[in-house]
Amino acid sequence: MKHYNSLKQIQQEIASNKLTCTQLVQGYIENIAANKNLNAFIEVFEKEAKEIALRIDKKIKSKSAGKLAGLVIGIKDNICYKDHMSSASSLILQGFKSTYSATVIERLIKEDAIILGRLNCDEFAMGSSTENSFYGRTKNPINPSYVPGGSSGGSAAAVKANLCHAALGTDTGGSIRQPAAFCGVLGLKPTYGLVSRHGLIAYASSFDQIGPIANSVQDIIEIMAVISGRDEFDSTCIGPSSLNKVLDKKKTKRTFAVIEEALNFPGIDAEIQIHFEQLIKKIKASGHKVKYVNLPLLDYLVPAYYILTTAEASSNLSRYDGIKYGHQEKAKQLKTLISKTRTIGFGPEVKRRILLGTFVLSEGYYDSFYSKAQKVRNLIKQETESLLSEHDYILLPTTPNLPFKSGDNTGATQLYNEDIFTVQANLSGHPSLSIPLQKTKNNFFSSAQLVGPYFSDYNMLDIAEKLILN
Repeated sequence: MKHYNSLKQIQQEIASNKLTCTQLVQGYIENIAANKNLNAFIEVFEKEAKEIALRIDKKIKSKSAGKLAGLVIGIKDNICYKDHMSSASSLILQGFKSTYSATVIERLIKEDAIILGRLNCDEFAMGSSTENSFYGRTKNPINPSYVPGGSSGGSAAAVKANLCHAALGTDTGGSIRQPAAFCGVLGLKPTYGLVSRHGLIAYASSFDQIGPIANSVQDIIEIMAVISGRDEFDSTCIGPSSLNKVLDKKKTKRTFAVIEEALNFPGIDAEIQIHFEQLIKKIKASGHKVKYVNLPLLDYLVPAYYILTTAEASSNLSRYDGIKYGHQEKAKQLKTLISKTRTIGFGPEVKRRILLGTFVLSEGYYDSFYSKAQKVRNLIKQETESLLSEHDYILLPTTPNLPFKSGDNTGATQLYNEDIFTVQANLSGHPSLSIPLQKTKNNFFSSAQLVGPYFSDYNMLDIAEKLILN
């Protein structure tokens, strides 16, 4: 199966009768079977995808096909698709079939994208390695002994291994960008409120965002043009469609704020640091300005993030009791049924975060932890806005480390620190794009991320393609 660089290339081959959607779907299905060991796909909608591909081929011939005709896309297992299983990679939602589709799914289908299947992830999107899944761990296609990152590890691995052309992931604290970095692909966390969360199985509602993982900036732009925009089912979705974003062509030179504490982070991988410094030189050589800035709050990002997200998770996951849907343990008394179902149905990491969230919200600890974390979040938001009022973009590495071997990072706090460079954009709500830079000695990729002003997603993608990826 050919590895297509962009949707445009696929559509050109379809237009010149060199390819059909049916052939494309069949090719990806064969790739999935050949790479089953990666455990990227939980479920492949094989029969359905072939039927839809045949239907879209007819629409292409009659010139009535949508904008995304030819796009074969996988979806993270926490995004609902009507009449399909959705489990957030958790036993507690085993057997749950969604009665409606997420807004992003409806919009993709309307423009004739083909949804190929469900992608593995950390349970309820809680993790940085895709090792916390009921379905088993996902492996990194570059080296299967290593993790693909998380929690959207299945999404990043599938795109990298050419199991689908693009994928949807979710980003609560770096869960699109970190696996994109670990697998050497592009990943966008959109501005909070640009993409509807309707139909997303919630982890932390004020942080979660759905976004694309792909091999090219143009593919991300095409997907974002379809899935973004206001939605009556999500009152927090207030952003305009990225189709309406006009590029700022008058401004030819940009200013980038490089966070010194990130560049000189203790223990940062030497190759990541070297490649990032080479990127800075490239930016300067192109006539753009780079200013080194301080973010003293860097040490507070991860603690504030985990206090707030676990508190929200404690509330969001209280709905899973084994009564209404999903997995259920047998018991004579209601209290025992709920207790047994949750004890067996949730994995260790999810239980750890529910307990932590319940603790920080409890009487006597609310002010000491949750209230203080909210104040820190506000300070981080103000500091990020201040930096972006003086500079066009913030530039920093996506992760301090390259991928690690499965089972190596067993300590919870060690794994939590994998998010130290990504959680800023989730705490503040700004858009952030992870971009692969160079290959490292062990064939992984160093990566950098751009953080831009609110709803500057389209301009940020454009500058990334022109300046960093060229």
